[in-house]
Amino acid sequence: MADKDQEQTPALGRAGAGYDCWLGYRRLDEAVRLEYQKWCSHIVAPDDLGHQNTIFSELLRGVEQMLGVQPDISNEPKSPGSLIIGRFDQSALIDANISEENKRAIGPEGYCLKTLEGPDQNLLIVTARTDRGLLYGTYALLRLMSTQANLAGMIRIENPRNPLRIIDHWDNMDGSVERGYAGRSIFYYANQLTKDFKRLRDYARLLASIGINGVVINNVNVKDYETRLITSEYLPDLAKLAAIFRDFGIRIYFSINYASPIRLGNLPTADPLERAVQEWWARKAAEIYSFIPDCGGFLVKADSEFTPGPFTYGRNHAEGANMLAEALEPFGGLVIWRCFVYNCTQDWRDRTTDRAKAAYDNFKPLDGEFRPNVALQIKNGPMDFQVREPVSPLFGGLTRTNQLLELQITQEYTGQQRHLCYLVPQWKETFDFDTFAAGQGTTVQQIVAGSFYKRPHAGIAGVANIGDDPNWTGYDLAQANLYGFGRLAWNPDLTAREIAEEWVGLTFGNHPRVIRVITEMLLDSWKIYENYTVPLGIGWMVNPGYHYGPNVDGYEYSKWGTYHRADCHGIGIDRTRGTGTGFIGQYHEPNAEIYESLDKCPDELLLFFHHVPYSHRLKSGETVIQHIYNTHFDGVDQVVELRDKWLGLRGLVAEERFTRILQRLEEQLEHAKEWRDVINSYFFRKTGIADELGRKIY
Repeated sequence: MADKDQEQTPALGRAGAGYDCWLGYRRLDEAVRLEYQKWCSHIVAPDDLGHQNTIFSELLRGVEQMLGVQPDISNEPKSPGSLIIGRFDQSALIDANISEENKRAIGPEGYCLKTLEGPDQNLLIVTARTDRGLLYGTYALLRLMSTQANLAGMIRIENPRNPLRIIDHWDNMDGSVERGYAGRSIFYYANQLTKDFKRLRDYARLLASIGINGVVINNVNVKDYETRLITSEYLPDLAKLAAIFRDFGIRIYFSINYASPIRLGNLPTADPLERAVQEWWARKAAEIYSFIPDCGGFLVKADSEFTPGPFTYGRNHAEGANMLAEALEPFGGLVIWRCFVYNCTQDWRDRTTDRAKAAYDNFKPLDGEFRPNVALQIKNGPMDFQVREPVSPLFGGLTRTNQLLELQITQEYTGQQRHLCYLVPQWKETFDFDTFAAGQGTTVQQIVAGSFYKRPHAGIAGVANIGDDPNWTGYDLAQANLYGFGRLAWNPDLTAREIAEEWVGLTFGNHPRVIRVITEMLLDSWKIYENYTVPLGIGWMVNPGYHYGPNVDGYEYSKWGTYHRADCHGIGIDRTRGTGTGFIGQYHEPNAEIYESLDKCPDELLLFFHHVPYSHRLKSGETVIQHIYNTHFDGVDQVVELRDKWLGLRGLVAEERFTRILQRLEEQLEHAKEWRDVINSYFFRKTGIADELGRKIY
């Protein structure tokens, strides 16, 4: 019997640059088209449908491209079937077919999809409480249709789990992007706002399709021109930008310079307790909201890596954030205060100062002192977006403060969108981590959703991975991380596999082999990247500055507090309570006890928490040094397998895209070999311990 995959017609998809990402809306198989046409050939919509152009243009585009029909639109259903779209209060037909119980289950951003089938009439209903919910419901329906889901007998009610689902852009107004690996900024060029509003609209469309409701439009490291974004010089143009995103249910936020009263207002101080400073920010907030009435608020990086903040004036973070929050409160604005605060002028010989402890030490004592419209944005790990870190103990440490989880979609330390590294499995580990803050079951997922501690301003923020490259992310497969971020922010219960399969089907078509192979490549990629780069949770080992390529001692003697402490005897950071920095004591039990114990500590985090001899045996039975050798050789072999799997899809993926991805995989293979040889040679020369398998080490 022929392989089942061979019996399918290849779904080649659209050749080209990958600009449409997961919204390509390919023509569906004939049998599926006929099934969907019984609902979608006629659309019933109220005259006063909000977001009409946005919702209708997307719905019609999707239906026409996938089904090959141009629906007629009216106010009444027709036989044999109709797609009915509208809010509860806009249609008696919707009200008659959606129960009161179901209506109560739908929140302000939620939606309901329902199909009704009968001998005389077939109805497909898309409804919601608000226009934004209706927009999300439209995208959800098109997602189901794109993946050829069975819609018969469907009733699907969904609400986003996280209230705030924000993308942070590290774009500078000169057009550069800090930690950007996909070209230049889509927002700015030559210190002006872009005139390419079509591309901004296409971007807003991508974000809305995955449920994003906020965008920070400039770098957290605010420079001169960016400081002036909140002035009348730029606000009129930014109001036009805000209008584009508003059409897609997205509010814009500004990263602000804490010293703006000095830089813009000619005040001698930015002390948050000075009345003149408070009044300046109140006037500035009023000015901003006069141009952008639904501005989300401010993102603030203060007193971190030489950025100005309240420490300059002997004030704490709560005093600094609350002053801004008071200015924004009349307009419904939010202050998002980053917790990435640490001593960045550390002496490498000082083994007591531990950068990992800094966020907790700075913000735990202030828990409960922040105003209700302040949210603390906390990185997933205690260091800086490494390939492997434990979850930040600040989650579970704070119980009376709004919290956002910050993830890095852009692959700063995970291959810079030149290597395949699907980050959803890493993020899932963070979401599912049990802090035990209030006993078993106090997961990060519950805390950042605001549901456990009943905090209204909570959610997820992700550092953007897009630029002006034709395919948005530089590497076609890196689009999976942006898509996965949005889907996880909406519903953290989705599995990494579910998201991967969904994305592959939307992006490459529904050919079974294509979905299976690319999904496997994605799911394996994080562990593969970890194998040939940094071992057992130690982190860093990269070239300083641009953070790409292997350099074992690149940061070992720097001021940044990023050490591995490798010598000829052992490696790792002693963060125990008994003999080390005491960082482990920031966790609740039983996590603290597990991390403290050499026997219980997970191997993948061993060197983050412990300094051990190279002869220490892991739970696998390998010594630490042999694990380093084995994983680096294995990682290269696994990249070869990734490339070979991709080669097996030739003819099933559009040739232009196939070639681009193959080139990336070939590059990844060469770089993986470099990582293997640099890391293994370093530790062979450092320890004098030979590889048990006698493989070539330089």
